[in-house]
Order: sequence, then structure tokens, then C-alpha cells
Amino acid sequence: MSANWLSQRTRPIAFVAVFVFQLWAAHALGYLVHEYAHSFVAWAVGCKDNPIALNYGHLSWRNVLTLDEIDENVDYDPLFAANGGPLAALIAAAGVLFGNGIFYLVSMRLYTKTKSQGRFMLSRFLFLFCLMNAGNLISYVPVRTFATHADMATEEQGLAISPWWITIVLGIPFCVAVWYFVARLLPEAMQFFFADSKAGQIALLVVAAFMIFGFFGGAGFSHYGEISHGVSAASVFGLMPLTVAVYWPRPTQN
Repeated sequence: MSANWLSQRTRPIAFVAVFVFQLWAAHALGYLVHEYAHSFVAWAVGCKDNPIALNYGHLSWRNVLTLDEIDENVDYDPLFAANGGPLAALIAAAGVLFGNGIFYLVSMRLYTKTKSQGRFMLSRFLFLFCLMNAGNLISYVPVRTFATHADMATEEQGLAISPWWITIVLGIPFCVAVWYFVARLLPEAMQFFFADSKAGQIALLVVAAFMIFGFFGGAGFSHYGEISHGVSAASVFGLMPLTVAVYWPRPTQN
């Protein structure tokens, strides 16, 4: 009796601990595929000697948890000085295109496959990884498309184009990808992982809405200019609560 009671008490704690770890691991993987995509493309076009050589930052708890000190370690100045703007643009776009864009499709495909096989643990991680890739897409386009620095600004400078071209050419497919995740994958995942738990469905919904439209959508709040700030405000205070309201679990009709 005592052992059974202990098991009932510890099972939710163990579930939350595993879920939080998977959430962290999915974010870390989404972050790293983005930075390595920059680095490997720079190496492939002869602008970098070692594609593994990122700026990894300090070994601290904050950096381990957030990876905020890690970046691609690509120097764009020599490229621009040598009239290599198009190459700089290719490298700058690689993070979202060849990193998060490709892995969004791969993780979605693998999630669907493992879900059909009933492999809950693996499919849950792949769902979270797909979420992180989707969030990364809109954190650059449209959130930081009009920023004065970072990837999209480098791409615009390299191609000598207006941010509106990036907003249209990349923004439309990126927003469609996020819409598909939120409107199709998320409701199905809520039912698949928490078929008998409304609280679990709500928790997954809130986490997904916060990560996409709060965490990633709020990236423009951090010194990226007034337009990015406004887009982030619309994401955090508009799209995030709207997503929760629209997909809030409703009572089933018998």
C-alpha cells in the first residue's frame, strides 16, 4: 500500500522532470542546428576552416541552460570587403533555411511516423523539436526581418534588397509552417499525449503557445528596433493568448 502510494505520488514528478528535460534538449538541438547550418555553409564556400568551431562561450549554468553565448563564429566583414555580399547572404540565411527549415520538415515527418508506432517518449521529443524549429522560423521572419543587425539584416545587406522581399519570400512559407504546426499538429498532439487528461492538454497547449509566440515571437524585444518590437508585441499579446483561446480543450459531445 505504501509503495503504491509512493509510486502514485512520484509518477507525476518523474513525468514533469522528463518533459522539462526533453523541452530543454529540443530547444538546444534547434539552436545548434541553426548555428551549425551557418557554420557548415561558411565552410562549404571556403569562408571558414573548421565548421565545428562555433563560439561556445563559457561553461556556466546559464549558458548550458540557454546556450545564449553560442554563435556561428563567422566573420562577414571580409566577405563584404571583397564584394562577396551574395555569399554573406547565403551564409546568413542558412540558419533558418538549411537548419531550422529542413529540420522542421524532418522532425515533423519523424514525429508522425513514431506517433503512428505508439512510441510516446520519442514522438514527444520530436514534437517538441518540431515546435522549436517552427519557433525559430518566425523569430527571424517576420519578427526580426526589419532589424538593423543579425541574420536577416546581413542577408538584406548582402543581396542589397528591402526587408519587404524577405518578409514576402520567406515570411509566407514560414508563417504557413507555423500555422500548420499550431492548427494541425498541436491539437492532434494534445489528444495523442493526453487523451484522458484535460489538464495535460492545457499544459501542452500553454507551453507550445508560449514557446512559439512568447519566447521566439518575443525575440524582437531585445534591441532589434521599433518594428521588431511591435511585431513581438503583436505575437506575445495577440497571437499567444489567441492560440490558447482557440485551441482550449472543449467538452466532448456525446
